[in-house]
This record gives sequence, structure tokens and C-alpha cells, in this order.
Amino acid sequence: MSISSPSSPTSVFDRIYSVVKTIPAGRVATYGQVAFLAGNPRWARVVGYALHANPNQSEIPCHRVVNRLGQCSKAFVFGGENAQIELLRSEGVEVSDEGTVDLKKYLM
Repeated sequence: MSISSPSSPTSVFDRIYSVVKTIPAGRVATYGQVAFLAGNPRWARVVGYALHANPNQSEIPCHRVVNRLGQCSKAFVFGGENAQIELLRSEGVEVSDEGTVDLKKYLM
């Protein structure tokens, strides 16, 4: 499957967005986990591209996606470096001062 425009109904980005919408408040998923659930475990980097192009942050909670080590993004596209941390904390997720989430506790 090729990567197509996020507006295409069968696009990879839409599959990724559908998975991200299922992450409940107060939980996180990793890029690799989202990729696997979207249909291809090798799409972790594509997940990052899709979240960067997120067309609707209020419906697609991209702040709930962290890397495989539980680290928040240093370049969170919606609000800067600390915005992802602030959004996660507002949902009750404990984030360390270094920007890391305990995956054993918060992984969906």
C-alpha cells in the first residue's frame, strides 16, 4: 500500500488516524504500536509523518503517541516542546521531568 493523501478515504494516514482515535484519555501508545494496529509494523516513521500532518487535533489525539521508550516528542507540532507533556498531564498521565511516560503503567 502506498502513502496517499490524508484526505483519501483509504489512505494510510486515515488508517493511522483511526487507530489514534481509539487511544483513551489517560493512556498512551507507541508509534510502533499504532503502526502495527494500522496494518504494518514497519510504519512507525509513517505514523510520525501522519501525526505531524494531523488535520484535526481535537478529534485525533496525537499527543497520546510516544516513542518506544515512552519519551514525548521534542518537536511536538501542536504547541511546541512542552505542549505534549502538558496535554498528557492534564489527562492524568504522569510524565517525568525528562518527558518520559512509564509504559508499564500507561500503555493502552
